[in-house]
Amino acid sequence: MIFPLEQLVKFKGNVYEITSAASRRAFQLAMVPDSTVEDNDGKVVSLAARQLFTNEVQYRIETPRQ
Repeated sequence: MIFPLEQLVKFKGNVYEITSAASRRAFQLAMVPDSTVEDNDGKVVSLAARQLFTNEVQYRIETPRQ
């Protein structure tokens, strides 16, 4: 699977946030062996993006406590 650019273009939220979340998720997927990564030919970035756009994985922004 290639990176879902059409979903990124249609995304209504903050593009920076979803891109940052995809980057962090791709790092997680790269560090832990998983059959879903193997099924996606080892392409962790496109898998992370797909997981976020389909809400299989969700993210949240944490604000620092004061």
